[in-house]
Amino acid sequence: MTPISTNFLQTLGNSFIWFSPAFILFWCSWMFVKSKTARTSPSPPGPRGIPLLGSIPFLDPDLHTYFADMARTYGPIFKLRLGLKVGIVITSPDLAREVLKDHDITFANRDVPATGRAATYGGSDIVWTPYGAEWRMLRKVCVIKMLSNTTLDSVYTLRRREVRETTRYIYSRAGSEINIGEQMFLTVWNVITSMLWGGTVEGKEREEVSGEFREVVSEMTGLLGQPNVSDFFSGLGRFDLQGLEKRMYGCAKQFDGIFEMLINQRLRIEREGGSKADDKDFLQFLLRLKDDGDAKPPLSTTHIKALLMDMIVGGTETSSNTVEFAMAEIINKPEILRKAQQELDTVVGRENTVEESHIHNLPYLLAIMKETLRLHPTLPLLVPHSPSQTCTVGGYTIPTGSRVFVNVWAIQRDPSIWENPLEFKPERFLNEKWDFSGKDFNYFPFGSGRRICAGIAMAERMVLYSLATLLHSFDWKLPDEQQSADLTEKFGIVMKLKTPLALIPTPRLSVDPLYQQ
Repeated sequence: MTPISTNFLQTLGNSFIWFSPAFILFWCSWMFVKSKTARTSPSPPGPRGIPLLGSIPFLDPDLHTYFADMARTYGPIFKLRLGLKVGIVITSPDLAREVLKDHDITFANRDVPATGRAATYGGSDIVWTPYGAEWRMLRKVCVIKMLSNTTLDSVYTLRRREVRETTRYIYSRAGSEINIGEQMFLTVWNVITSMLWGGTVEGKEREEVSGEFREVVSEMTGLLGQPNVSDFFSGLGRFDLQGLEKRMYGCAKQFDGIFEMLINQRLRIEREGGSKADDKDFLQFLLRLKDDGDAKPPLSTTHIKALLMDMIVGGTETSSNTVEFAMAEIINKPEILRKAQQELDTVVGRENTVEESHIHNLPYLLAIMKETLRLHPTLPLLVPHSPSQTCTVGGYTIPTGSRVFVNVWAIQRDPSIWENPLEFKPERFLNEKWDFSGKDFNYFPFGSGRRICAGIAMAERMVLYSLATLLHSFDWKLPDEQQSADLTEKFGIVMKLKTPLALIPTPRLSVDPLYQQ
């Protein structure tokens, strides 16, 4: 060993001896702070899983019930290691309040799944865009122009026309089995597309179009709710090992072709001197807003397509599934069907047809909708949130970038909150001031906070008007071979019935011409 190295080690040793008390003091202080932090803000409890994969191999396809079962073991907040991703599951009103109200801004972002990006042009829509100026612009455009009460009032004739068309179709099939979900999907589809660009489907095309597009939308929402290895291991995303992105791109392409055609058609009319004033639908408004540059940040063609996709995928299946669940619950409870029809006969009368103006005088019908959404919330885990920074919830550390699931399905079935929680009992909503505002975290089927569903007003009108018309215009029964409707749920980002509901209608209005209006 050279003298230089000897002197170096000696100097190092002397320095260590000199600073060792300070070093030891620093070390003890750091360990004390670390242990105190660990005691006050540990990670949530949860299963250990297996190396690398964590809990991925054990995930059940019905995540809402799987998470509810795990909460019984690990408590109202628990952690799952999902590959390289951390999943946090919330299953209590108090913790939901912390996430969606107390730390609303922190949790206002999304952990965008690969299928979500594939469906919405890279996540350029309201659902997946990060919280910020761009998201505020998109939400403002939709809520003010498309989904405000003023706009919805102005297009009541569209809803009335489509609901009446559905009534005429069902009347023509009296005595035969009717697929309730399929007919409701087409009704909502026609209303939304009429609002978006003036489209509608009538006559013989009803069943064909309904089946085709409902299948596409159903596959899209199913793909959005399916665990994807690309989301859990970012390095594997490019390989799309499960083929989910490829399937989603295939679904989205079918709608993209429609969007491209409509946009090009409108631009061609404009180039040829057509008047914008004649077109008052949502698409024309968006194109005008894009051209004028009034939106801040600016609105792009990609934004327009993504918003159209949101309206179609987010607005059709959600409302039609809620009506289908309501009809399935009602058909299993004849006394509820009788009460609803008695209320309708009193308010509307059998010599008239239902109008939306009647809805405000039908409290039992509203209670049926609320009870349906309690037992079968449209999005059982909401759309997962993702904190923009590490924070504390329920005394536990929630790391930045984790995927946070709020199990509203489990909260709204909690026996410590709800009496006989599995019983379908609309009466529980007659004397309570429950609403859809998201302020009460015992009942928030549309979510809460900044990311609460933008289409609540639209959904409420479509579900109540459709349900009132079905119950007022027809008596319903199950096919002879069925004793009761199967209420088994099929999980997806949007909840649906596992077995489609088929019912047989019988006209109940006083005169047949009422069905032809």
